[in-house]
Amino acid sequence: MKKIVLMNKEAVARSITRLCHEILEKNVNSKDIVLIGIHNRGVPLAQRIQSKVNEMIGVQLERGSLDITFHRDDFRERLVVPEVKGTDISFTLNDKVVILVDDVLYSGRTVRAALDELNSFGRASMVQLAVLVDRGHRELPIKADYIGKNIPTHEGEHVNVTLEETDDIDSVLLIREKE
Repeated sequence: MKKIVLMNKEAVARSITRLCHEILEKNVNSKDIVLIGIHNRGVPLAQRIQSKVNEMIGVQLERGSLDITFHRDDFRERLVVPEVKGTDISFTLNDKVVILVDDVLYSGRTVRAALDELNSFGRASMVQLAVLVDRGHRELPIKADYIGKNIPTHEGEHVNVTLEETDDIDSVLLIREKE
């Protein structure tokens, strides 16, 4: 197995800053934006976006977290007992622009599950998707609105995102099973 560092701490920070600029450019009224991080690593990414936007324009966006464990179409097939983190959305999503935040976009199944879960919290005026990494290989017709870095992968390759909040280091690794 071979690990290749594609993004270090500085590159991750630059990507988050770029995501913030793009979100603010596309959404004129920042008061309508809410950030929803998908557990696990989407939650700290949403928190970083919230902090950076506050630093940039002085607006504190509302932020919540989403646990999609039981909305996944494969949770019964997994051999491990799911670790439930809990959803935390303490505000209405009605008429808000919801920015779903996740670390890696791959098949699209996580996003589909997140959209199912979001319906329980109101009817957003729009849902947009921000990801740190898009690695391709969609199984569903889902596309990110904001992408930190496109990393096309091949069979036998995986993308591993680590963040200080969850893993003690910021990095994006490409892992090749066979070399």
